[in-house]
Amino acid sequence: MKKLSVLFVEVLVLIAGLTGCSRNNRPAGGELTEEEKNDLLFLREEEKLARDVYLYAYDKYALQEFANISSSEQRHMDAVKVLLDKYGLEDPAKPNRGEFSDSTLQQLYDNLTALVDSSQIDALRVGATIEDLDINDIREMKERTGKSDILNVYNRLECGSRNHMRAYYSALEALGVIYVAQYISQDELDVIIGSTNERCGRQ
Repeated sequence: MKKLSVLFVEVLVLIAGLTGCSRNNRPAGGELTEEEKNDLLFLREEEKLARDVYLYAYDKYALQEFANISSSEQRHMDAVKVLLDKYGLEDPAKPNRGEFSDSTLQQLYDNLTALVDSSQIDALRVGATIEDLDINDIREMKERTGKSDILNVYNRLECGSRNHMRAYYSALEALGVIYVAQYISQDELDVIIGSTNERCGRQ
């Protein structure tokens, strides 16, 4: 098996490749732009990635954080699926756990679960990293749409991810580990950690 530090670097490089989309002015109107379509299709599988990794981690360590947050990620997936159905987009999510239509997400899942195998602390760090990425990605996606129904889902999912981050951060802190922001700024992470859990509606 590769050294853990090398694998972490590979995962961060891989994730970085998922976050380089350009920002355009927010479009309006009833039809989806290509960016909006791509964002929804990607988000559906990104939420599946989180769910599947957390289920994998729960099977290995039986930590309640992984059970609770994987259930929330399923609700996130369901919320995006409602939008896919509304706009007539074909669902990219495969039914089997750990299988993805997007090849980059497939590679990321494989790498993240390898990190989960390393230790309980690494599994929790993976959880915090996924939520860090999700918050960053959703914020970028919000800049690429002006549609209220899509923004409503994005806001609920981001709210949920902030709560998830608090849970993983606290679990790591209890083990003497401090998570450092990778995608959002450290100041933004400090604000999240310094505030209480939010009510996010149906996440």
